[in-house]
Amino acid sequence: MELMVPIENKDSIPLYEQIYRYIKTEIRAGRLRAGSRLPSTRTLADNLHVSRSTTQLAYEQLLSEGYIEALPCRGYFVCQIEELVEVKYHGVPEEKEEKQEENENYNYKVDFSPRGIDLDSFPFNAWRKLSKNTLVDDNKDMFAVGNAQGEYSLRQVIRDYLHSARGVHCRPEQILVGAGSEYLLMLLSQLIGRSTGIALENPTYKQAFRVFESLGHPIFPVSMDEWGMKVKELEKTQARIAYVMPSHQYPTGIVIPIKRRQELLKWAKKQEGRYLIEDDYDSEFRYKGRPIPALQGMDDSQKVIYMGTFSRSIAPAIRVGFMVLPEPLLALYREKAGFYASTVSRVDQNILTHFIIEGYYERHLNRMRSVYRGKHDTLLAGLRELEPYFEIGGEYAGIHVLLTHKKGISEKKLTETAAQAGVKVYGMSDFVIGQNKDLFPSTVILGYASLKESEITEGCKRLVNAWKELEGE
Repeated sequence: MELMVPIENKDSIPLYEQIYRYIKTEIRAGRLRAGSRLPSTRTLADNLHVSRSTTQLAYEQLLSEGYIEALPCRGYFVCQIEELVEVKYHGVPEEKEEKQEENENYNYKVDFSPRGIDLDSFPFNAWRKLSKNTLVDDNKDMFAVGNAQGEYSLRQVIRDYLHSARGVHCRPEQILVGAGSEYLLMLLSQLIGRSTGIALENPTYKQAFRVFESLGHPIFPVSMDEWGMKVKELEKTQARIAYVMPSHQYPTGIVIPIKRRQELLKWAKKQEGRYLIEDDYDSEFRYKGRPIPALQGMDDSQKVIYMGTFSRSIAPAIRVGFMVLPEPLLALYREKAGFYASTVSRVDQNILTHFIIEGYYERHLNRMRSVYRGKHDTLLAGLRELEPYFEIGGEYAGIHVLLTHKKGISEKKLTETAAQAGVKVYGMSDFVIGQNKDLFPSTVILGYASLKESEITEGCKRLVNAWKELEGE
């Protein structure tokens, strides 16, 4: 289909954001129907006379927020965003997953989305330079089929980075490079078998849950305490895989302490075929104390499958994730899935390799830590007047915080009151799986990465005025 997006080159709003906002509005208004196919990023870029990277950034933001989906070999399609999704759990009665209905009459001035990142800080100049260098002299090798696991040079620099920054112990041969964590989880499913039960922290990263559930894996939601996934509850399930985020759990922000990590490793060691999936999705962003070492570095029995991505630290459009397989699964990969071609182009892999080798990645991370720390501090300062009424959690790491009302005002009341004030906040129930959606009945999430500091300040003022009025009711 053709899609004519009105854009204004002289507007202060970046072009990718104008495109993203227009498509999002069309989807929410029903003018772009669920299932409609969108033009490719290249076609849309040609039609609008903008660069392809601009349309890619717009699509990636829509992908990350769930408005569109990318189907392999088919293209981009509009998602059904209002239907109730039927979900089945192993050992749990069938249920309908309730979806919060959004009042479209609200005019949101500030959206504290926990999914966005700061794309204004993308290192365009460095990326452009490396892209040009990669394609110099008509380098034909870049367009040939490469190594199925990813270019060896990229896997080497990833190995070196993980060892120095995260304490991960592995060989380049153990690393698989793929186009995003979803693809890597689907590949992993081929190795472990779709009948394998998977335990997930509850609440959890919903995209991982959706991938596992769509592939037919029995799902076991396991509740958490202040130290992470409850191992005693995990032991009562039939799960052979436990999916955890030990360095900064999403969305609670919990950092799993050493004792609980040891308990998880002990659980994995008890039986053959048990593994832990360690999702280290945003470990780069920590603003207080030293970075938390990876769980994989503690593993002396080849029981941890380590996963990471450059989507948060660089940009979603990079679409490069990686997975470190334990030696037993590496052998199984070569037997069962070694014939799959790499889903990341050699051009992009080469650019990323040099981006890391030449020091651009380290400089970019240092810059983004500073940028996010500034936004983090601005948010906490803006919320200071609410401290008598709310407990603030998940701060000092990641790119979102949690607010829990001390007297138990409901999530629905908090989100609706914020919406009336022109501010979009997100309820914790959106991340809960299983029947009990009220695990955190009075908690909301505020993300700040995609907002300017002025927008954060404005949003906080509106929240303070709106929520302080609730105290007098």
